[in-house]
Amino acid sequence: MNEANEFSRESLKQERHLGPNIGVLAIVFTLLFNIGLSFVISFSGNRPYFPGPWESADTIVRYFRDQPMDVLRCAFFQFGSAIPLGLVVVNMVSRLRFLGIRAAGPYIALFGGLLTASTLALSALIEWVMAYPDMAQDTGAIRALYYMVFAIGGVGYSVPLGIFFAGVSVSAGIAKILPKWLTVFGLVLAVCGELSWLSLVFPKLIFLIPLTRFPGFIWLIIVGFMLPRSASKRVIQD
Repeated sequence: MNEANEFSRESLKQERHLGPNIGVLAIVFTLLFNIGLSFVISFSGNRPYFPGPWESADTIVRYFRDQPMDVLRCAFFQFGSAIPLGLVVVNMVSRLRFLGIRAAGPYIALFGGLLTASTLALSALIEWVMAYPDMAQDTGAIRALYYMVFAIGGVGYSVPLGIFFAGVSVSAGIAKILPKWLTVFGLVLAVCGELSWLSLVFPKLIFLIPLTRFPGFIWLIIVGFMLPRSASKRVIQD
């Protein structure tokens, strides 16, 4: 009798994907990233803010010389946010595989997602270097590191994030395990992410980077909560 009960419990476990709540992880990622961002932006215009690449060299260097603690706090939280983002990626891909999706989509999502988490962590660590005491006195080094941060954390983030969105959205759309509007939303974000690559040549398209990043927070959270955990939603593919 005990063996039968044990078998029944094991079977029940196998009917649901075992792993952390993806939606909660996505919320943690969003909160950590935006807490970090709050130290280097200004909504009122009454405090210094992280300069854009169109700013003069003097403006860029002066910001990092005068606001090292703000940069350090931003780097701290955004590096931390890369961890839950990576966990979102691997758990979402694992869930897609559990639900029976055997096509290339989950692996495409895995490539894009892990690359996104890696570029986020790398850009945060470079920011930490820039906030190191007396580092801002080296004008040439600060400028070079700044453009590295902007490239790695900008296009280097949005393009692979678009690949991740595409991999998940196409997989979920074909399998019909998410609402159609949500998969279309993901594909639109994917297109914005891939087109942001053009901002390397056409700077006016830089708006595509935040257009991928910030709605992407919402998409990750919604998908994290709506992606089925039950094996009853499995897709059987040859």
